[in-house]
Amino acid sequence: MIPNLTDLQELRESNDIQGDRTALQSRLEEEGYLFFRQLQDPESLMELRQQMLSTMQLGGWIKKGTNPIDGIAEPSVQCTEGDREYTDVYHQVYRNQLFHEIAHADSILETVSDITSREMIPQPQKVARLWFPKYTAHTTPIHQDYVHFQGTYENLTCWAPVGDCPIELGGLAVLKGSHKPGRVLDHHFSLGAGGLMINGGDYESLGLTWHTTDYKVGDTLIFPALTIHMALPNVTEDRLRVSLDNRYQATDDPIAEHMTEPHLASMSPFSWAQVYEDWDSANYQYYWKDYELEIVPKDWSFSNRGFEEACQLAREGNQEAVHHLTRVAKRAGGTEQGNLAETVLKEMSK
Repeated sequence: MIPNLTDLQELRESNDIQGDRTALQSRLEEEGYLFFRQLQDPESLMELRQQMLSTMQLGGWIKKGTNPIDGIAEPSVQCTEGDREYTDVYHQVYRNQLFHEIAHADSILETVSDITSREMIPQPQKVARLWFPKYTAHTTPIHQDYVHFQGTYENLTCWAPVGDCPIELGGLAVLKGSHKPGRVLDHHFSLGAGGLMINGGDYESLGLTWHTTDYKVGDTLIFPALTIHMALPNVTEDRLRVSLDNRYQATDDPIAEHMTEPHLASMSPFSWAQVYEDWDSANYQYYWKDYELEIVPKDWSFSNRGFEEACQLAREGNQEAVHHLTRVAKRAGGTEQGNLAETVLKEMSK
């Protein structure tokens, strides 16, 4: 369920308290997010945008003959996380050196350290979100980040558009104060990115309001792992939305094992050696190993529950669940889930 656009309130800006640790910590504790205008360097982000979208154009995602920086999507292409054709191009984008380096910008590291009063580093697994226009069934649903990235509740997500991102392009919206219950709410199957969502009744009972804005390049939204949030749908005619979605943790906190791997490597084999192959600097290669982070196993219970629900819903005729199982069977053939997805789909065809 997507909030009515008329119900969305404006994000509160926190530039006025930037650098004030006490004020930042108090506001985050109360509201569950901090939003800054122009926290990151717009010129660096626009250079990154040019590079990322040029790679996407080579991959067939950006319309031929257009300037890649405009982000005009190829009309015949629509794919998302979980599709092999998405991962093929995404991992080429992921090799971009500037994409990884931007996560280490002083402005971000200083801010997250002020927020926590601890030494913070970006987690190895950087994330880009690349969303096609009018592909709204796959929009990132209402959720908490902990179910996906784990580690600790204190980890911070830093979301930033790579280019201007007005509401219609599908920026992020947060549910103000939704971290206060201090726990992970029940998550269920969703076709959207990540495959997990919080049902309406569970978050609506909190009586809270959704907040978003027309983002400009350089703007940054920061929130902890329990804050409920979602992406708004990209309802533009032809523009692809590009954003950064990185996480920061204290150097003495544990990290979930899968967060030490490249993003989507579990869906298509991809190594750090491949990521770094064409870099001209080793400054940020394997940097996290200098901190001897405690690595803990991934908790599969969240994703397993979503998959089990998808199987049941597919048996009941839910077409979104059928679509999801079709993708799982295609990309994960031979695995336990891939085999089960095939079995359920065969049952459906009888």
